[in-house]
Amino acid sequence: MQILHIDSAITGDASVTRQLTAKIVARLNADGDATVIYRDLNQGVPAIDTAWFEAIRVGVEEPTPAHQDRVATSDTLLGEVQAADVLVIGLPVYNFSLPGQLKNWLDQIARAGVSFRYTAAGPEGLLTGKRAFIAYAAAGTPMGSDMDHASGYLRHMLGFVGITDVTFVAADGLAFDRDAAMARAQASLDQIAA
Repeated sequence: MQILHIDSAITGDASVTRQLTAKIVARLNADGDATVIYRDLNQGVPAIDTAWFEAIRVGVEEPTPAHQDRVATSDTLLGEVQAADVLVIGLPVYNFSLPGQLKNWLDQIARAGVSFRYTAAGPEGLLTGKRAFIAYAAAGTPMGSDMDHASGYLRHMLGFVGITDVTFVAADGLAFDRDAAMARAQASLDQIAA
């Protein structure tokens, strides 16, 4: 099994999502047989831009170094997802939504003809047969509430590229009762089987 472990929190070792993703990966890799690829999106994920659009979507005849750089970055990020059997993604909620670097990563991997395609019946995800575990943490945004613009969006985007087996481990309400939030998250962790 190959696990892609993705963190995106800006709070370093104090991050609840980083703690939860590490626990999820450890649980999934209890026998030590998995290959784990780690990517910290807080180290930087470029936003898509005109050079990305020209290189990836249009396909310029004579690519510049900027075009080549955009393709290489996107290919690397998408290749990690394609090779993974399981994705473990940290989803800290900032201002009711996901971090910009996680949005940038999603934009990099959502590529027509590679990770999804349009059909007469609508879009079809091409990254099927994978599981995803999402570590959701929020100080005051309850998961699934009207204020939560993070979990539904991430679930939708993963489904859009074909990853529909998605499990959330949520530690929400941390600002109100941290112990209770962590206990709920641990109960969800205890349900995860490798």
